[in-house]
This record gives sequence, C-alpha cells and structure tokens, in this order.
Amino acid sequence: MNAMKLVVTGASGRMGRSVIRALSETDGLVLAGALEHEGSPHLGKDAGELAGVGALGVAISADPLPLIADADGIVDFSLPQATVAYAGYAAQARIAHVIGTTGCSPEDDAAIAAAARHATIVKSGNMSLGVNLLSVLVEQAAKSLPAEFDIEVLEMHHRHKVDAPSGTALLLGEAAAAGRDIALADNSVRSRDGHTGPRREGTIGFATLRGGSVVGEHSVYLSGPSETLILTHKAEDRAIFANGALKATLWARGRKPGLYSMRDVLGLSRA
Repeated sequence: MNAMKLVVTGASGRMGRSVIRALSETDGLVLAGALEHEGSPHLGKDAGELAGVGALGVAISADPLPLIADADGIVDFSLPQATVAYAGYAAQARIAHVIGTTGCSPEDDAAIAAAARHATIVKSGNMSLGVNLLSVLVEQAAKSLPAEFDIEVLEMHHRHKVDAPSGTALLLGEAAAAGRDIALADNSVRSRDGHTGPRREGTIGFATLRGGSVVGEHSVYLSGPSETLILTHKAEDRAIFANGALKATLWARGRKPGLYSMRDVLGLSRA
C-alpha cells in the first residue's frame, strides 16, 4: 500500500510542529501539505525545517483546497472555525480528518457531525493513550461509587491555552457523566465565587489552572465520606498527542465515513 499523504494544519504552531516531527519518523505516512492562516509570517517556509527535521520540500501554504484535493487525510490541531471548514473539505474529498482541536461549540460539533456523513472523522479532546484509558477508569469509578461521592475535575495547562475547561477536562467530565448516566450539560459546575452555598449532590465540578509551560495535567477527584479516590494523568511532551493523532490517521484509512473517537481507535469503546 502506498504511503498515506497527509496535510497538517497549524503547521507552524507547537502541535503542528510536533505532528510533523512525529510524521517524519512514522512508516506509511508522508507529509503532502502544511497549512497556516493568511498573514502568517511562516508562509512559504519549508515545514520540515520549521519543525526541526530538515527540509521536506513542503512549503507552508494558506490555500487548503489544492492540498486537500490530493491528500488522503488531514491532521488538525487548529481553531474551531478553521476545523469546521476543514471538515467540510474532507467531506468533499471523502478523506480522513483527525481533529485534536478543542473549544468547539455545539454548533461546531453539529457541523463536524454533518461532515462525517462523507468523511472519516476521528475527533477527541485528547489524543493520548493514557488519557483515553483514564476516561474509561473514570467512567467505571463513577458508575461503581454511590452518588454521595462528589466528582471534581482539576486541570492545568500552559499560560497560552485559550479555552477552559480544556477539551481533556470535558472528555473526563463526559466519562464521569456517562458512568452516572446523567447529562454533563445539565450537571456541570464551571465556576464558584462568593457565597455559593453547599455543593449540590450529583454535580460534576471543574477547576481550571493556567501558568508557565505545563503541557497538561488532569486529575479527577471522587470524594466520599472519609475517603477520596484521585485518578491523574500528566503529559510531559506534546509528542504523545502527535503520535496518537497519527495512530488515529492510520486507523481511519479505508474505514467507512462516520464520527469516531480515540476510544474507537484504541479499542476502548463503550459496549
């Protein structure tokens, strides 16, 4: 089988460069295009040189259409508005689209789901093996422990992260909600300030920390009478997300259109 030709979005960003570095070391994949927004100072530069792996002969472009038309897949860590557009292009080309973008609104998610009728889309708030295994453990713990165990999701990221709670925190919150058989949207607490009164039983709380260069740390607290269970994951290198995204890309090749998650890729899907 020929190498899978990939387009990487946000090619000059931290995750884009990490994906290109990982891609250059992965058999069966080749960088066919690198995208950035109009006005980026990196347009025209060699994507490989920018990522620190040497010249790959792929210049960073702001024009997605000719690149995607000749590609087998898109690896996308960008912004919600751009991701929705890329999903539409992937649907037109009927190729794979792996989405690590976070901060998508319900409207964005609906547009992506619509595109998945024609594209093979893998979307996850976190691409790492560890976090997706953690989500399974959180779901099992939430299901096993009685409702008197309160659930809190604590996350910390670097000072440049723009969305809160993080996509990973929401993924873990959704896992906890699934374990309790409740809707996260109706039972999440995103902030507390002032005289809030006692904690309402059954809610899932989120606490957000930002600072320094922390790649990502997430803990789920399940606190009951006289005991607390803490499930934690710490990311030390963005390469874990890049490698997960490329694993998802290879998994998606040739698979029928649909909206999938990293649980599907890793064989951890709910029964």
